[in-house]
Amino acid sequence: MYHLLAAEGGESTHNPIVPLWQELVVGTVAFAVLCFVLMKFVFPRMEQTFQARVDAIEGGIKRAEAAQAEANQLLEQYRAQLAEARTDAAKIRDDARADAEGIRQDILAKAREESDRIIAAGKEQLAAERATIVRELRTEVGTIAVDLASKIVGESLADEARRKGTVDRFLNDLESTGAR
Repeated sequence: MYHLLAAEGGESTHNPIVPLWQELVVGTVAFAVLCFVLMKFVFPRMEQTFQARVDAIEGGIKRAEAAQAEANQLLEQYRAQLAEARTDAAKIRDDARADAEGIRQDILAKAREESDRIIAAGKEQLAAERATIVRELRTEVGTIAVDLASKIVGESLADEARRKGTVDRFLNDLESTGAR
């Protein structure tokens, strides 16, 4: 069959393994044009795309590292602020306790003063009532003593000045014997 094709074309038989020199020239020129187009237009675009991707990835990594560093710094700031807030809260709590203790001491001091004042007023009132009662008792004792003495002596001790002097002497003698 090969012979038929060769006979029809009128050409001489050619070895199919060895290409024709025209085909080699056309193939070489086409390969050169293809290489030129690839190197001139396609490879630079691919290199730009590759470089853009590298920049984007490296930039993303750098941005992520910067964001991580900033987040760590903010975390440290928040921790410092939290520690400071805790310290302030403890100080405020201690100050409040001290203020409460001061208020407590003031209230206790005022209560003591009020208690002392009430006790002093009570003592004064008691002393006044005692003096009143002693005066009333002296008068009554004097009257009873004069009446009793009048009955014992058998004479009337109606003289007021005399009676008062006798009663006072009697009560003073009674107080001096009671004091011993």
